[in-house]
Amino acid sequence: MSQLLTAPVSPATVTKLDNGLTFIHQYLPATPVVVTDVWVRAGASRETEDSYGMAHFLEHMIFKGTDSLPPGVFDYVIENRGGIANAATSHDYAHYFVTTAAPYLEDTLPYLAELLLNAAIPDDEFVRERDVVLEEISSCYDDADWIGFQALSESIYQRHSYGRSVLGSKLKLMNQSPEGMRCFHRAHYQPENMTVVVVGGMTQEPALELVNRTFQQFSTRSNYPELEAVEEPLLAGVRRQEIRLPRLEQARLMMAWTAPGVERVRSAYGLDLLSVLLTEGRCSRLIREFREEQHLVQAISSNFSLQRESSLFTITAWLEPQQLERVEELIRAHLNELQNTLISPGELARCKRFLCNDYAFSTETPTQLAGLYGYYNTIAQVELAMIYPAQIQSFQAEELRSLAQNYLSPHSYAVTVLKPC
Repeated sequence: MSQLLTAPVSPATVTKLDNGLTFIHQYLPATPVVVTDVWVRAGASRETEDSYGMAHFLEHMIFKGTDSLPPGVFDYVIENRGGIANAATSHDYAHYFVTTAAPYLEDTLPYLAELLLNAAIPDDEFVRERDVVLEEISSCYDDADWIGFQALSESIYQRHSYGRSVLGSKLKLMNQSPEGMRCFHRAHYQPENMTVVVVGGMTQEPALELVNRTFQQFSTRSNYPELEAVEEPLLAGVRRQEIRLPRLEQARLMMAWTAPGVERVRSAYGLDLLSVLLTEGRCSRLIREFREEQHLVQAISSNFSLQRESSLFTITAWLEPQQLERVEELIRAHLNELQNTLISPGELARCKRFLCNDYAFSTETPTQLAGLYGYYNTIAQVELAMIYPAQIQSFQAEELRSLAQNYLSPHSYAVTVLKPC
């Protein structure tokens, strides 16, 4: 059941264009730059079983030009005007952003729109860029923390696509074709899946006119299999795995719980508070006891990752192998305490203060604001970006205890342990 949350008056304006594209704008008169961030609901969760890694690979291929824009021209245009461009892909989205001086947006945005709407995906460039992606996959296997997190994700998401690596696998990539990628692009890079965010030193009217003019000629839509929604069953008991790695200097203890997606965003905000309570700052519960007082770990952290369909709460410790069992048992004891004892007013105030300050610090620049608006509008609706501080401030200890009881069981979780060979 979805939760209805009231948003304050937004400093950004949201406009739905006639073709279905969402345009979000905020004018910042004090800055001479403007950021354009284009978000697309075309992440790895849209891939079929035969096309794992397609979304991320397409992110690379977008920059290889169109029939009217040869490879390299976009980069030349952006760099020649002192701008910066980049992109990223996750399970829920792909996004492409350009930062430039405000007077140059008119010169640069049409090139970005042309790439996104009319990507050619040339056969020869496809083969060359696939080698780049394959090397990216290979390099990840030199990173112990990536190996552990991916194994943990596969363990906790055994049915949902969130368990797969966004990068895909070498085998799947070798079986993909340029035509298959063109089909994926034409199916998902359509206006109803796209949010264009413009934040900075350009007023709304010229920005809207420019976006309306440049984001019009979309590729002819193709048919691509619609994936059925998959609900990940709740964990029952402890799902454990151990991985031994060469040249590993310290062991890793990685624990995970699934949590609500955006349909229960109020619960997600509360889990953010619990994450701060456990491991944010030297006076947080786990850092104070495990690192500062008992010296059981070199480091310990927790993280709540909000995702569209199923979010993830993790606790990770870096420690000596002989401390693995003791630390896991102590973490379970702390979770049990969360379920049975109310958080003190002082602790709750500290956690609220931290998250509200962090929100303020992370919304200072045009780049941060554009990313915030685009992210929330892609996984849910942009209004959720505005309500965060007020929602955090409204939590009481009883509600947080209830969230711990519902989602952070000390008896049901996935755990991945990394040990040196």
